[in-house]
Amino acid sequence: MKTEINRFLDSLSRSPQTIRTYRHSLDLFLRAVGDDSELNTDAYIKFLTTLKSKSPSTQKVHTTAVLKFYAFCKAGNQAELREATEHYTRKQGRRVVNFNREPLEQVLTYCEKLDGNASTSLGTNLSALRDRAFVLTLADTGLRMSEACSLKRGDIDWLEQRAIIIGKGDKQAMVRFSNRSIEALKVYLRERAKVEPNSRKPLAAEPLFARHDMRASKKIRPITAGGMWKAIKARMTEAGVDHRSVRLHDFRHYFVTLTYLAKRDLKLSQELARHASISTTNRYAHLAGEADAAYDEIFNKR
Repeated sequence: MKTEINRFLDSLSRSPQTIRTYRHSLDLFLRAVGDDSELNTDAYIKFLTTLKSKSPSTQKVHTTAVLKFYAFCKAGNQAELREATEHYTRKQGRRVVNFNREPLEQVLTYCEKLDGNASTSLGTNLSALRDRAFVLTLADTGLRMSEACSLKRGDIDWLEQRAIIIGKGDKQAMVRFSNRSIEALKVYLRERAKVEPNSRKPLAAEPLFARHDMRASKKIRPITAGGMWKAIKARMTEAGVDHRSVRLHDFRHYFVTLTYLAKRDLKLSQELARHASISTTNRYAHLAGEADAAYDEIFNKR
């Protein structure tokens, strides 16, 4: 079975991080059922029973990888496998979205003011301009961290201020950019062009956001999600914000929140956020309900 697993992983057109996650899930599967086990419903159920103590989100990650492996091997009855998944795994409760906007908006204000003169070090200047552009892009586009890190320069339609991306679930989608995010990107790329070496790679194929640390040497390397999040947390500290008060996904929460508060239109917010289900977007509806207005009328306008 190990050979089939390797063939399956080699066939995937996914990020290295996703492939590592799938490999870990399939290692757990092998430990549960054994290398010589048949790929059938009984083996899958045996694997599911080992996941009982794990969180719903972790269960979903592992079952997704194993079900895709079954499909790759054309093994098992898909209807039975789905039924087993439903029966043996816990569903994650849907909670309303709640996050602290104040520290996030403080970071955004700080990044709007950031420029390349924050330090006499050219590398630090470029990093500051990149981080500024990245933060404003996250907040104003609704892009996930990994999606933003994967952007190429040629992905951006600068006139229309939009990009076509391949997002979650390998789905193609259009993402719109704000004036401030486009301007920040242009400033960053203009300064980057002054120091970047000539590359054989076409300009459009270069990463939109590049590394500017010493270990990147003279090559134009894309920033990783982990490296970018570390850089953003450093900017939070500079802005006087406790980085523990802002979570990575809060930038996306901020984007959906603003679109919903502006129009009170769930369907529009769903489209802009690229949510597969409107029930996901509906978790933001509590942010502008009639109850808030009623409470204000009763207790704050006496």
